[in-house]
Amino acid sequence: MKSSKEIIIGFIVGIIANTFGTLLYILLFSDLGIVETFNAAIEQGHIGSLLALGAILNLVAFFGFLRIKRDQRAKGVMLATLVTALVIMIYKVMS
Repeated sequence: MKSSKEIIIGFIVGIIANTFGTLLYILLFSDLGIVETFNAAIEQGHIGSLLALGAILNLVAFFGFLRIKRDQRAKGVMLATLVTALVIMIYKVMS
């Protein structure tokens, strides 16, 4: 029971890190606002790339959890990264 709770915490941290990373990338490298950048990425077919760049922050969370010996939380972050990859893959196949 405790193990699955730790994985869920890691998963949530991974989703938050991915979201924060995506927003940070937009704020640092886009001349447009957040909504405009998302809309432009969807129109141009670059939303997958945008999400993948946001997932880079998951590396920080993953290795941070490993460093403090929270292996189950690191598994949750890995799971969040895999879910992001699946979403990108499905989006690429559907478009």
